[in-house]
Amino acid sequence: MRLISIPLPTVLAGFVAVLVGYASSAAIIWQAAEAAGANTIQIAGWLTMLGIAMGISTLALTLWYRTPILTAWSTPGAALLATSLPGHSLNEAVGVFIFASFLILICGATGLFARLMRLIPATLSAAMLAGILLRFGLDAFTSLQGDFLLCASMLVGWLLAKTWAPRYAVVVAMVVGLAVCLLSGNLQSTNMPVAIVMPEFTAPHFSLSSLLGIGIPFFLVTMASQNAPGVATLKASGYHVPVSPLMVVTAAIALLLAPFGVFSICIAAITAAICQGSEAHPDPSKRWLAAAAAGVFYLLAGVFGGSITTLLTALPVAYIHTLAGLALLSTIAGSLYQALNHERERDAAIVTFLVTASGVSLLGIGSAFWGLVAGGVCYALFSFIRRP
Repeated sequence: MRLISIPLPTVLAGFVAVLVGYASSAAIIWQAAEAAGANTIQIAGWLTMLGIAMGISTLALTLWYRTPILTAWSTPGAALLATSLPGHSLNEAVGVFIFASFLILICGATGLFARLMRLIPATLSAAMLAGILLRFGLDAFTSLQGDFLLCASMLVGWLLAKTWAPRYAVVVAMVVGLAVCLLSGNLQSTNMPVAIVMPEFTAPHFSLSSLLGIGIPFFLVTMASQNAPGVATLKASGYHVPVSPLMVVTAAIALLLAPFGVFSICIAAITAAICQGSEAHPDPSKRWLAAAAAGVFYLLAGVFGGSITTLLTALPVAYIHTLAGLALLSTIAGSLYQALNHERERDAAIVTFLVTASGVSLLGIGSAFWGLVAGGVCYALFSFIRRP
């Protein structure tokens, strides 16, 4: 595959997906690694291996299925680790990574996760996706309060391009935003040079307390808050891929690379939606090219993992929020249409959407899971009552 043969908006969709993924949660990875007692060099090694692992898994799955399949680290899982690992050694942390990845591998190999996903109606999957993405859409406009000139310029550029050249709307917004940042001096300088950091091997240590107290919740959060929404995103976007192989491949890669800091590799949801929308390519059968481009950018980000966080902080937060929101607007609209288009399932879908969008977290599990549970209960109850 020659990258030059891919349309520019498609390449940029892959770039934006990786940019949003790193910018939105790279800091959480640092917090989780620090909580485990990792030093700066070790943390840089973690980011190196995570980028390489996501790049390899994204390219392998995307090229094999010719479907826009992005992988990602588990951001909810990283947040859980950041609060749970203090007091545990780095070796115990690696033991937790291996344990959780092994459980996910078992779920994939036995087909248990695939059977559960087939039970979820398409309207509820779409509603959950819309609920997940709602915050990003809102951020595109709430950022106006903090940086009006930057965000308003990006919105105007997007609106004009959407009118005259819809495929390049997000590209124009990105370029306009960068121009405003440069002209206004809104780019923060960094002192860290671009560097390549070799990851360090950390021998795992397994303790019953860490496996039960951290490993099990980490496994549940990763499956419920990352893999389930990721698979639902594929389904809502019209891509039907065997679920079990996705679980097996991502879990096996994470299991193999866990001693080098790869705490999880999952099916992406939010960043994947950027590559699965019409802005990535007007032809759904060719949107896998955007995911393939994202895989290449993942590899590049991994090679320079030692500098990635510092480089990302040079961009204003408002720029990242606005760019992500604009890139996801069409996906949000399409998901809402699919979720609410069937009158008999509309009530269950809106419950799923609202619970997911609420951000509520119960028992350490995120709102995406509880949105599906609440919507599923409504769907089952209404279907039983309305049955002729």
